[in-house]
Amino acid sequence: MLGSFDAVLLARIQFAFTVSFHFLFPAFTIGLASYLAVLNALWLKTRDHKYLDLFRYWVKIFALAFAMGVVSGIVMSYQFGTNWSVFSDKAGPVIGAPMAYEVLSAFFLEAGFLGIMLFGREKVGDALHMAACAAVALGTFFSAFWIISVNSWMHTPAGFEIDAATGQFLPTDFWQVIFNPSFPYRLAHTVTAAYLTTAFIVGGVAAFHLLRRRRRGEETSPATRTMFSMAMWMAAIFAPVQIGLGDAHGLNTLEYQPQKVMAMEGHYESHEGGAPLYLFGIPNDETQTLDYAFGIPKLSSLILKHDLNAPLAGLDTIPDEDQPPVAIVFWSFRIMVALGFAMLGIGLWSLWARWRGRLYDTPWLHRAALVMAPSGLIAVIAGWITTEVGRQPFTVYNMLRTVDSVAPLAAPAVGASLVAFIVIYFAVFGAGTFYILRLMSRPPVFDEPRLGDSAKGPIRTAGITPAPQEARRHPAAMKPGE
Repeated sequence: MLGSFDAVLLARIQFAFTVSFHFLFPAFTIGLASYLAVLNALWLKTRDHKYLDLFRYWVKIFALAFAMGVVSGIVMSYQFGTNWSVFSDKAGPVIGAPMAYEVLSAFFLEAGFLGIMLFGREKVGDALHMAACAAVALGTFFSAFWIISVNSWMHTPAGFEIDAATGQFLPTDFWQVIFNPSFPYRLAHTVTAAYLTTAFIVGGVAAFHLLRRRRRGEETSPATRTMFSMAMWMAAIFAPVQIGLGDAHGLNTLEYQPQKVMAMEGHYESHEGGAPLYLFGIPNDETQTLDYAFGIPKLSSLILKHDLNAPLAGLDTIPDEDQPPVAIVFWSFRIMVALGFAMLGIGLWSLWARWRGRLYDTPWLHRAALVMAPSGLIAVIAGWITTEVGRQPFTVYNMLRTVDSVAPLAAPAVGASLVAFIVIYFAVFGAGTFYILRLMSRPPVFDEPRLGDSAKGPIRTAGITPAPQEARRHPAAMKPGE
């Protein structure tokens, strides 16, 4: 059955599945690591126990999410050598070094200080423990820095030459490779998205406990209130920042990847006197039309060119073989934008409630925050799909086609591994996600148990104390009949 599928398509689906699954965890832990560092700093500064309780509450969730992110990320490197060996051979001289730097500067930093962050508060002192928290947060940022640099180079390649004999990309200027034209925009947009993702998950968990305590007529703990307040501050501050960064990123994309923006906007036809912003439509690649289109005249030109009457080229200027799949890009972009404005709405609503002194007594705000808890995760996946599918049919934009990057594998081999990945991922990471939700379902309490205290089983393979056993007494000390 799998032999009837295209091997290239199956390889793309497999990579899309694994990278999307993996991306969910860093999108959460990048922001959560910084949140934990802030909580720890506030505890050390104020000695207010609610900050320590929140730190202990969220560090358990962070440990599990971080572990799943690491495990799911290992698979990506294997796929470069199996399904995408041709791409690895040709682009390896350029992207190999930044990916190695990610391990050396980011993963080693995280791994080196993670144990101190999780278990070392009472062992190393406050100053070193705070340094470990900051190092882990910094490590997550460095990881994003290098990975986004590599990915951005694939979209806006720079600082290289192509070897005429081997067809390999050879670096000529590593500064241009790393700081390629789209990298600053992608890094800022991605890291801010991670912070918003964490903010809405934290806010959703706090809203859940606020609603449940309200329904039961119980008083909400100071830690839960603080958790909700901090999350809503992040939403109110970073949601408008993210919209501004998205606009700047879009303008950069228009300059370097115009057909991606054409697909995002649904512009099959060029518009000489101002292009409309289509809010709805059904892209039809066969007829090169946007069926049932509904839009606002000239608004797209205003957004992209800051001029109502500015002309915008359409996909009719791009050869058919160089056009991305419009429908996927068109709809994933709209999902991302809609969620971004919904986040902005929650942030503004929280400011209004805070100004009225009702931040903790507005049930509909809490219900909205609970519904929006996974919105950051959905938005980052939608944005990732927009970015990566919009680059097609190239792996290295305008330089190396996807069909020329895949390894010479048969469709059944790729399909079988894809099925195995799906089954294993949903079993293993589904169980981990279920346990994270179980942890979130319990509110933070005063004197929250430490990570080690909350463990049900051993945290070491061999242990440090002997297992309980029957007392071995000297025969002379035994009672008669024993």
